[in-house]
Amino acid sequence: MRKGPREIITPFRPIPLEIPEGMKPNEFFNSTENLDDLANNNGLLVTPENLLLYRKALGHSKEFDCSILYNTSKLILNPLGRPVRRTQVAENVKHEWNRMNRIIIDYMLESWPDPEDALILAGEASLDATWPLTSPGVPSIRMLHNHFIVFPMTELREAKLADPANPNLTDGGQHSLFQAYMRDVYREFFERALDLKILKSASDADACIRLTGYPQGLPSWEVTGGADALRDLHFWKEYDEVLKGFIDFYRTFFSQVSTHNAPILPDVHFPEEVEDVLLFDNDFMRTAKKVRDHCIADAKYANAIRWQPAFKQILYRNEEGKLIVTISQNSIGNAITELLGVVVNRIPDEEAYARCEPALISRLMEVRRRLVEADLGEGIATTGWGKE
Repeated sequence: MRKGPREIITPFRPIPLEIPEGMKPNEFFNSTENLDDLANNNGLLVTPENLLLYRKALGHSKEFDCSILYNTSKLILNPLGRPVRRTQVAENVKHEWNRMNRIIIDYMLESWPDPEDALILAGEASLDATWPLTSPGVPSIRMLHNHFIVFPMTELREAKLADPANPNLTDGGQHSLFQAYMRDVYREFFERALDLKILKSASDADACIRLTGYPQGLPSWEVTGGADALRDLHFWKEYDEVLKGFIDFYRTFFSQVSTHNAPILPDVHFPEEVEDVLLFDNDFMRTAKKVRDHCIADAKYANAIRWQPAFKQILYRNEEGKLIVTISQNSIGNAITELLGVVVNRIPDEEAYARCEPALISRLMEVRRRLVEADLGEGIATTGWGKE
């Protein structure tokens, strides 16, 4: 079978929301009115910490697809002031979040035990306050949320090959800024900064999904101990260390893009490695100059820069049954699934969605039951399902 990224078709039911006159769609989707609809029509469960489990109305997969959103929309009305990554979340909230992650991932691994039958992924994409609200492609809900997705491998095998030149697929490959110009220093920084015991560095071949050939060129780590390791709090601490390392690299790089020979940032997580590895590396500094010069000469290019950390971090299972963690910078418009070479083409088709909805909802209800049983929130009643 030919290896390459796949493009699948996923139907959805059109969302019955009218955008007020004079508002742009991405402005409205940040509003509390839209988030009320998300909770009231698609909400499954909410915790006292405002962690909201919900069904993805515009989903990636018909098999299993849900998210947890840290819904701070009524606590922080300024969309630019909301937490957009785990490092900005209070410890008690993160503790509950990790427990919810573990239960949902356990359910996916239990329900789809054969890696040849299903591609399983769980991950976080930053919805960062790094662009003006009116910019095209700006993330809609500026709050931290995780994805939990299962794709049947049969569907992926039968899907048509996606265009490998699709700009959303190049984010983690040889075309990306980090990988094209700073691959060696990027990896060296992770190796020097991170003291990991459960996560071990994985080769590109070990991390790869054989069917798609993705991820491409990203630093990746295998979870030693497999699914059992997810029950160890230290795994989640190491998962955060990967994010902290990425944030230090990203922020340090764009500080140098912004200002020639900028001093080390005062609040980096790994100051010694930032100074010794990054700020003393010629490739790192040469690339920052290249981007700075481009910004000065090209207003459109400069406007597209995401000056603050924008990332996708995922945990997924490959065909060998290995659990892999990887992280990538985020580009405009690209989805978390595209990190693994899966392009989702969503089409409005109410009838097609209705045919797969009962099985999908049944699985989501079972996940909700397990979370409630573990004292992780209370069910939400909607027009589609009850509270219990």
